[in-house]
Amino acid sequence: MTSIVIPAHNEAPVIGRLLDALLADCDPADDTDILVVCNGCTDSTAKVASERGPRVRVVEIPVPSKHAALRAGDDQARSFPRVYVDADVVITGADVRALTEPLRDEASGILATAPERRIPLASCAWRVRAYYQVWQRLPAVREGLFGRGVIAVSKTGHARLAALPPLMADDLAASLAFTPGERRVVDTAQVVIQPPRTWPDLIRRRIRAAVSTAQVEQNQAERIPDSGEAAETSARTSTADLKAMLRREPKLLPNVVVFLAAAVTARRGARKAIRAQDFGTWLRDESSRQQH
Repeated sequence: MTSIVIPAHNEAPVIGRLLDALLADCDPADDTDILVVCNGCTDSTAKVASERGPRVRVVEIPVPSKHAALRAGDDQARSFPRVYVDADVVITGADVRALTEPLRDEASGILATAPERRIPLASCAWRVRAYYQVWQRLPAVREGLFGRGVIAVSKTGHARLAALPPLMADDLAASLAFTPGERRVVDTAQVVIQPPRTWPDLIRRRIRAAVSTAQVEQNQAERIPDSGEAAETSARTSTADLKAMLRREPKLLPNVVVFLAAAVTARRGARKAIRAQDFGTWLRDESSRQQH
């Protein structure tokens, strides 16, 4: 059995599409355990999830905290592999099965997996499209488990995640908790991630990313390395990465200019929060939660 934990804070507009995708291709013999953990919801998220039938269990907690929701989901989950899914993405049951397959072979050494991303950009402003055409080509983005909205772990991998402190960039911290040999991006599994639609929405998301990345790096610097910790301490983009990209694809130069503009703007916007050590303010992008 696989357990799927979905933390959801006021996700009524989108939780249904995720659950419908998970349930659409279920085999009658499939006993996948699906938990929606509604945390501090003031909308109809719990009602929408409950309407999907007995295959979906709904847990409600009063505090609006993703970390608390993940822990509550762990308390209720029945089995491993365990899959953590953000409520605003879309992944099918078949993709979940492909994602968990490598985790069932302990001899493989794979402790954590994530799916390939599909980011539909047709409805986005041109600068947003330009940004993602660069972002998706970056080595750390291609190889890391972060920024996908889905991470699956074995029982051993779960123990690694359970030792992490609560962080805004929980997916980045989770990715860095595993060495490249312990994690895998499964090319036969896919998740659909709705991007921000406008430039201001993108900047808000990138400011959040800059603040949360700084928090992860501070935490990594404070921790005492041990034999189970990955060698990586960050997934920042380097100038060398961008230069190598341009050597391969010179036509991307205008896109790289847009990418750098977004990075500089986000870094400036993140300074105040980083100085104040404000790692709790969540700049949520509502445009990605609109029905497309």
